[in-house]
Amino acid sequence: MAGKENIGVVGAGTMGTGVAHLFAAAGHQVVLVDTAEAALTRSRELIERNVALYPLVDPALPRLDPAEVTGRIVFSANPHDLKNSDFVVENVTEKREVKEALYPQLDSICPPHCVIGVNTSAISITRLAGRTERPDRVIGTHIMNPAPLKPLVEVIRGTHTSAETVDRTQALFRQAGRDSIVVNDAAGFVTNRVMMLTVNEAIFLLHEGVADSAADIDRLFKDCFGHRMGPLATADLIGLDTVLLSLEVIHDSLRDSKYRPCPLLTRLVDAGLHGVKSGRGFYDYA
Repeated sequence: MAGKENIGVVGAGTMGTGVAHLFAAAGHQVVLVDTAEAALTRSRELIERNVALYPLVDPALPRLDPAEVTGRIVFSANPHDLKNSDFVVENVTEKREVKEALYPQLDSICPPHCVIGVNTSAISITRLAGRTERPDRVIGTHIMNPAPLKPLVEVIRGTHTSAETVDRTQALFRQAGRDSIVVNDAAGFVTNRVMMLTVNEAIFLLHEGVADSAADIDRLFKDCFGHRMGPLATADLIGLDTVLLSLEVIHDSLRDSKYRPCPLLTRLVDAGLHGVKSGRGFYDYA
C-alpha cells in the first residue's frame, strides 16, 4: 500500500497505550479506541510523558515533541472511528470471552483490506480469527511491554493467516523500527510458553518459602544468568492479572498441570495487587 498505513488500536490500557505511542512516533496516523474516557485521558498523559522519558532510558531513540506525537493520535470512545484503518491492533483484556465477543464487531467495522492483529499473551489466534469473515487477515502480534522500548515482536501465524498478511505485518513493524519473528499458533506461542512457566515456578518458590524474598529470587536470575530483570519483577511489569489469565489459558489449552497458577499469584490478583500498574505486587511501587 502507498504511504504509511492508518493504524487502529483497540484498548487504552498499558499495552494499547504503548502500541499507539510506537506507531504515532513512527509517523503513522493512529486511532486509539476505548469505551472508558478516563482510560483515554490517562493514555494521552502517559504517551506525552513517555515520549520525553524514553530517550533518557534508551539514547538510541529519537527525541520527539510529545505534542506532535499525540497530535497524530485520535483518542476516541467510538469504535466506528476504526472504519478507515488499514491495520488494527487489538489489546483488550486477556479474557477469552471478551476477545471473542469483540472480533465480530471489529470485522463489521474495519474495511475489507484491513488486517487485525491480536496482541495477546496466550489466546489462540485461529480461534479468534474464526469469529470473523476474514480469517486470512487475522494474525498474532505479541508486542512486549513497554512497546516503544522493545526491539522485537513475536508474530503468530494462525491456521488461515495468509502469506500476504504475514508480509504486511512484518513490513509494518519494520517501518516502525521493529524486527519480528514468525511462529505458529499454539497456546502461549514461544515466549509465554516458557516465560509463564518460569514466572509461575518463581512464585511457587516464594510461596513455599524456598527463597526468603522476591528480591532474592530476582537477584539470582540477574547476577547468575545476566537477566536484566528477574522473573518476579517481570511479572509485576506484565501485570499479575495478565500473568494469571495467561496461565489459565495455557493450562486449559494444554491440560498440563505444570501450568497450574500458584495460589500466591491468585491471592495477589484477588487482592487487587497487580504489580506496577496498581502500585504494588511483589514489590511496592508507591
